Amino acid sequence: MTQAKAAPKETLIGLLAPVVSGAGAELEDVSVSRAGSRSVVRVVIDRDGGIDLDGVADVSHAVSAALDADPDAMPGTFVLEVTTPGVDRPLTQPRHWRRAKGRLVAVTRRGAGPLTGRVSSADDEGAVLVGADLPGGQVSVSYADVSRAVVQVEFNGPGPLDAGDSSS
Repeated sequence: MTQAKAAPKETLIGLLAPVVSGAGAELEDVSVSRAGSRSVVRVVIDRDGGIDLDGVADVSHAVSAALDADPDAMPGTFVLEVTTPGVDRPLTQPRHWRRAKGRLVAVTRRGAGPLTGRVSSADDEGAVLVGADLPGGQVSVSYADVSRAVVQVEFNGPGPLDAGDSSS
């Protein structure tokens, strides 16, 4: 028995990116894996300001309808998972840094020491980190100098952005 193959990742991204965008989010990734006799289609979405459960549900309905309308994209039985990236996702794109504004991040830089600070601003070239432990209270980081950056989990919620604020 030959199992039907899913469309290549690029084809799925081409099909789903406008659907996700139309539902008010941005497509971060699509993956297909096997789980027994079924496939699992995992769609990772995000948007500036974050996305709530209602937003995830809206995108899930739209993606499901698009996959059902194109049987060549995902032939056979599949389970659809629509999710957000999670805090352990590395910050690899300027949009990831923008979405991390106000969050504490750990940065490993090429040719320089590691930094931990709160993202106060981010643009297409780099970000500004603030924190009492940073030289002068803030450091500009060029994305070209970053080898790895991740958001740190904070159980008490984000702290103040002002490097000089010690009231917390």
